[in-house]
Amino acid sequence: MRALRNLGRLLRELWAFAREHKAWWIIPVVVILLAAALLLVGVSSISPFIYSLF
Repeated sequence: MRALRNLGRLLRELWAFAREHKAWWIIPVVVILLAAALLLVGVSSISPFIYSLF
């Protein structure tokens, strides 16, 4: 639970940084990295079951 709170705090700080410094390019970079991390976690949790099919 604490990790989610820290992630939320990090995302709020990144948003404040982007607004203050007009660095709007950082928002898509963060979104793509979060999506890649979620994909990696999702695939790694499913892969043992896919392996057993073959």
